[in-house]
Amino acid sequence: MKDDELIQLIKPVVADLGLECLGIEYAPSRGNSLLRIYIDHLERPITIDDCEAVSRELSAQLDVNDPISGRYTLEVSSPGLDRPLFTPAQFARFIGEKAKISLNLPVEGRRRLQGEIRGVDGDRITIEQDGIEIVVAHDNVQKARIVPDYAALGLLPEKPSGKAGPPAKPGAAKPGAAKPGATKRKPK
Repeated sequence: MKDDELIQLIKPVVADLGLECLGIEYAPSRGNSLLRIYIDHLERPITIDDCEAVSRELSAQLDVNDPISGRYTLEVSSPGLDRPLFTPAQFARFIGEKAKISLNLPVEGRRRLQGEIRGVDGDRITIEQDGIEIVVAHDNVQKARIVPDYAALGLLPEKPSGKAGPPAKPGAAKPGAAKPGATKRKPK
């Protein structure tokens, strides 16, 4: 089953729970495939209870319709700080934010882009990378994620103030210290 067909099956179930299905990632495998569903709520963070409820409801729906052949693991997730972007509307929602994008086909010699989302026009997404605006068709986007600004979120550890050099080697003398067995003399 194609991703679009899976999304059409999944979206109503998620919507009935008052949540939004942002998109899916399906990774087929011989032994055990993975179906990851990203959910969101516009007014509050996603909770574990939300993920459990969606997982329960979707498991029942997927068991009835059986859209995936073979064994698979169903995973329901919040988008997280480095949220994936699946649609042009999601790119538009995050204009001004940095994104990391992998492309199916190169654009201006690049298959990977990282820069600020500058605009969205229909299915055309404009990214500014290294001072150059690059326009990408949404159909050419293989994978895209927001690049969180951890410093702005206050999530980076504070660096100690002052200059810190490289860590000293065990047994190494401190600068200005006498060598073992040597005596320091006072100048006369």
